[in-house]
Amino acid sequence: MLKNTHSLLRFISVVCLAGWLGIAQAEVKLTDAWVRVSNPGQSVGAAYITLSSAQDVTLVYVETERAGSVEMHSMTMQNGIMKMRSMEELPVPAGKPVKLAPGGLHLMLFELPAPFKAGEQVKFRLCFKDKQGKITDQFITMPVKAAP
Repeated sequence: MLKNTHSLLRFISVVCLAGWLGIAQAEVKLTDAWVRVSNPGQSVGAAYITLSSAQDVTLVYVETERAGSVEMHSMTMQNGIMKMRSMEELPVPAGKPVKLAPGGLHLMLFELPAPFKAGEQVKFRLCFKDKQGKITDQFITMPVKAAP
């Protein structure tokens, strides 16, 4: 009986340590988050956020119940024409904040069932992958507001 108890305690210790290490490695600081107000009948929207991490991670997936799908997009100016491109993933280098803001990187929200109204709150799930390939989820609730 003592042997089984010792094995159980060792197993619990290993699981707790692995969980603690996983949380410590995957923590991404989420700041300056907001969703742009949208107009009635508008089927797309945009959200913005600043991502910071002590370790290299990659944003690989984003979702919200308020949109059919969410894509990471970049915007660049080429020959006087603004070009928007979908991105499969968004690297977040260690110690270098990545700012998603109007006119640059942003989250594009598709298939909106209803417009975003100022004062509402929208919950998002962001999935990050670390260098070892481990995926962790983080949740954030973003306020809806007009563009500054």
